[in-house]
Amino acid sequence: MNSLKSYRVQFIFIIILLCACFMVNISLGSVHIPFKEVFKSLFGENTGHQSWQYIIINYRLPKAVTAILVGMSLSISGLLMQTIFRNPLAGPFVLGISSGASLGVAIFIMGSSIFTGIFASFMISSVSTAIAATLGSFIVLFSIFVIANKVRDTMALLIIGLMFGSITASIVNVLSYFTSKEKLQQYIFWSFGSLGNLSWDQVYLLICMVFIGLVLTVISIKSLNAFLLGENYARSIGVNLKKSRYLIIAATSILAGSITAFAGPIAFIGLAVPHLTRQLFNTQNHHVLIPATAFYGALLMLICDTVAQVPNSEFSLPINAITSIVGAPVIIWLLIRKRKMIF
Repeated sequence: MNSLKSYRVQFIFIIILLCACFMVNISLGSVHIPFKEVFKSLFGENTGHQSWQYIIINYRLPKAVTAILVGMSLSISGLLMQTIFRNPLAGPFVLGISSGASLGVAIFIMGSSIFTGIFASFMISSVSTAIAATLGSFIVLFSIFVIANKVRDTMALLIIGLMFGSITASIVNVLSYFTSKEKLQQYIFWSFGSLGNLSWDQVYLLICMVFIGLVLTVISIKSLNAFLLGENYARSIGVNLKKSRYLIIAATSILAGSITAFAGPIAFIGLAVPHLTRQLFNTQNHHVLIPATAFYGALLMLICDTVAQVPNSEFSLPINAITSIVGAPVIIWLLIRKRKMIF
């Protein structure tokens, strides 16, 4: 009963902190907008300047929503992979989903010179990078599903996923060697990750993808709790291992793949947040861990995006760098303080 009350207090605290960080994130940017005017814009009231309302509604708000979706999705994906593989170093991209997306984008950017005519015109559209990343992710996902049907050992599947990552990384390196410096620079900028390039239509599509991934995750909660005690225990209580693995892999692929497609390969969050959540909540129950991990992931991503945005400046730092700079010391301090890792 005390633990339930403690969880409730922690969730209330996280939600309040998340709302506060959300407001701070929207308030900061290259253009100084008074906090009062930000509130007016969010609640549909007219602000002193029409341009302020446009900036808040069409740029800062979708960027903040994207940060929340990215943090939630990558954190839950990392939790799923760490549970199914029972490996604290497993992350959302351990199966090669990010590598597949990177390969798709690398072929699109650095190999685009081989395409001509109508297809080339299509490839320079605003959503072409996301389409290329999605195709790359799903090619790897399809390969993983085929192999998962042949391989029974979960650790073997983990190693195969890592090998897929190595293969795709090698192909990207070959493309990088032969491409022009302009194309290479364009690919590197994409690899930094970005939260501020999405329109509302793209944000809505991302919300739909994340929702599907979350539904599959909720369906898998019983299996996830069983996997903590090993596959033999899970089998003994009636868990269909094959079906459960498919569901968990599909949920991870949809969550991590959609985020990579729209925001780029954002590191650290998926690996670190599940450990942070376990330390703070001191539980392995996925009924608690999944919502807690989602909230902490969204919170940490909002904080990182706020730090990345240099106030009153047109420049913003690469979000990929900030996630590690801000988050890694927190995790190190927490592990030293607790003196052991809960897993």
